[in-house]
Amino acid sequence: MKLITYSPSKEGHPRAGVIMGNIVIDLKRAYEAIYSGEPPDWFSDVGMLLRGGSEAVDLARRIASHSLNELPTEATHELDSITYYPPIPYPNKILCIASNYAEHSKELGGTISEEPYIFVKLQTSLIGHRWPIILPKVTKKLDHEIELALVIGKRGKYIDRKDAFDFVAGFTIFNDISSRDFTFHKVERYKLNWLRVKSMDGSAPNGPWLVTKDEIADPHNLQLIQKVNGEVRQNGSTSEMTFKIPEIIEYISTGITLLPGDIISTGTPPGVGLATGKFLKDGDILDSQIEKIGTLTNEVHEER
Repeated sequence: MKLITYSPSKEGHPRAGVIMGNIVIDLKRAYEAIYSGEPPDWFSDVGMLLRGGSEAVDLARRIASHSLNELPTEATHELDSITYYPPIPYPNKILCIASNYAEHSKELGGTISEEPYIFVKLQTSLIGHRWPIILPKVTKKLDHEIELALVIGKRGKYIDRKDAFDFVAGFTIFNDISSRDFTFHKVERYKLNWLRVKSMDGSAPNGPWLVTKDEIADPHNLQLIQKVNGEVRQNGSTSEMTFKIPEIIEYISTGITLLPGDIISTGTPPGVGLATGKFLKDGDILDSQIEKIGTLTNEVHEER
């Protein structure tokens, strides 16, 4: 099942939907038509849906099982006509793995870590499919990093790796946009300046939708391709991850409670601008493709 947070128009409020082919089923409107009642708050966005637990997700599946012919016209929308939002607009946490692909670590002059190296991105960094990536006026070295992101489906802490996938709701595309000008902190002992290099406004394109885990048999065997203006800049496979998803979830959840809707992005393959010297500029179009999920597209706009 593909779950999407969207609006039928530019002025509309976001809501949760299920994608069937090129059509989005509006879960609120479909619920009203099928059950003749007030829809639950679960359908405000995909994050709210996940917080409703298995009962909410199962209800979305039942609604999506109805024929499109059974639904009123206001309950369905063509994908080309909608405004996309990040699938989880308001996650409690956005956690990212640095240097989780050996070749990417090497291209930046690093070594393979003995444990996952985690940093946090701010909620204000999230943008959706077709939203502009803002090139900050303080940045000249804007970089791309295509990544597979998982979304947590239920609350958990001290999760054993053998149980990790029980806590995964699904997968989406994440682009860890980095302002490389700020990689190192001016105070030498602090070294990496994670806040400025990773959390500028709009530095986390995400989407276009969430694909539930039952649709992806092996998340460690997916091709990732990052194109800029049609040129392939990154081409890798999730099979190249140093730390696999179960290890990552076990590591992060040790002493930290994971909540439904939390986003964990799993690292990037080689080919980033910091290694090639090809940084992003105004007007560049990024197509971030992951097998079995789709394509996340964003255009770079200079901050004005």
